[in-house]
Amino acid sequence: MNILVINGPNMNMLGIRQPEIYGRATYEDLKAMISAEAERLGVQVSFFQSNHEGALVDAIQQAYLDKVDGIIINPAAYTHTSVALLDAVKAVGIPTVEVHISDPDSREEFRHVSYVRQACIATVKGRGLEGYLEALRLLRDRAKTQL
Repeated sequence: MNILVINGPNMNMLGIRQPEIYGRATYEDLKAMISAEAERLGVQVSFFQSNHEGALVDAIQQAYLDKVDGIIINPAAYTHTSVALLDAVKAVGIPTVEVHISDPDSREEFRHVSYVRQACIATVKGRGLEGYLEALRLLRDRAKTQL
């Protein structure tokens, strides 16, 4: 099984940006944590991060061409603004789990809207970096039941 983890704008600033919300772990720490869990689960994992909406759309479309089995996406600020990401996830039809380190529903009103959620099989929010591991397990378990 091959999973692509996509992170949107400012996720490369983990550990620096608002540590009271996102913690002190860095983006590299996050990738290492996910990689270790993927290895434990027998899953291949790759990563993509961009601050640019079009690059995120391109990564989703490339996942289709690469025959990726699942996507974990934290669209970050694009969660609340991007119909393009929603359309890309719908277009490729790859099982996708939306992840948020914080719980957007407990924050500012504008963060309560998620466009991409409509195309996702699940959303994990407010569980810190561990939410990515939960998403990884969700995709792995879903694939097992599809066999």
